[in-house]
Amino acid sequence: MQYNQRKKAIILLEDGTIFHGKSIGKEGSAFGEVCFNTGMTGYQEIFTDPSYYGQLMVTTNAYIGNYGVKEDEVESDSVKIAGLICRNFTYNFSRYGDVDSLYNFFEKNNLLAISDVDTRALVSYIRDNGAMNAVISTDVDNIDGLKKELSKIPSMDGLELASKVSTSEPYFYGDESAKYKVAALDLGIKKNILRNLSMRDCYIKVFPYNTSFEEMNSWNPDAYFISNGPGDPEPLKDAQNVAKEVIKKDYPLFGICLGHQIIALANGISTYKMHNGHRGINHPVKNLISGKGEITSQNHGFAINREETEANKDIRITHIHLNDDTVAGIEMKSKNCFSVQYHPEASPGPHDASYLFDHFIENISKRK
Repeated sequence: MQYNQRKKAIILLEDGTIFHGKSIGKEGSAFGEVCFNTGMTGYQEIFTDPSYYGQLMVTTNAYIGNYGVKEDEVESDSVKIAGLICRNFTYNFSRYGDVDSLYNFFEKNNLLAISDVDTRALVSYIRDNGAMNAVISTDVDNIDGLKKELSKIPSMDGLELASKVSTSEPYFYGDESAKYKVAALDLGIKKNILRNLSMRDCYIKVFPYNTSFEEMNSWNPDAYFISNGPGDPEPLKDAQNVAKEVIKKDYPLFGICLGHQIIALANGISTYKMHNGHRGINHPVKNLISGKGEITSQNHGFAINREETEANKDIRITHIHLNDDTVAGIEMKSKNCFSVQYHPEASPGPHDASYLFDHFIENISKRK
């Protein structure tokens, strides 16, 4: 596509603020909650991460698309973001191997994206005013119409989205002859989580988001895992019931991101929507058990209540986020259960927290 053929486009925030850009290819409008990710790399993994379902992604890195896309660098079967907002979009790419352009990838996935946006100003605005719903559109002369449509989009607060990204039928991942059997509740599970479990001698059966504990337990697993995913954890009562049952029977249980929030809710700890969330691959976390710092990959717009966590006699805080002191990890004092708010399976990203998978395997091994 020729640069001068690209249509004008806008970002209209729900408070009426407008930012300007140009369409990358597809024309039309896309709605969702606007958020930003500070990662310098990993755009393909971000765009296919189920936790981003229904969100308009602002990438703070100046160039997007410069190293193309590869089939094996996805976290799910399709693009999950509602749309992309970036500063510079690269139609040409440079990388060795079986690589395609990000433009072709978006065309195949029918994704609306706009570039030439002052992303520094947009991110600064979100930081000050909080994450909010927005629309990106090439229909730049229909502001009133876009405002009416935008007013109909539900808030992320209270919105259940796991059902939109979870598997509809159970499936298996890994080697059937592996040493450990792990039942995973899919709230939007990333492929690299499955890879990390599989490479540690686990055979995983992945279950839909609303599966009962009885159905999961009928497979006779050695341990349970509750995955990441999009939306508000509060409406996910079935998942909370699974966590309660697993905890009651003291099976090894590990939760990541949304799974971490589900485990907190199962213990009577409430969650809340954050001002603008944590999204990037350079978030500092302190392990309160070892005293060590970790650079982590994070992607969440909700967190668990710290005061309630500290007051819960059954829970120990194991990790905190060093930027704002939010709870980044917990474990149960008398049960075989722990969880983290960030992503130890980071790919690409720092591997400081990959030991958490080893810790999970140690817990399984002790019980088995």
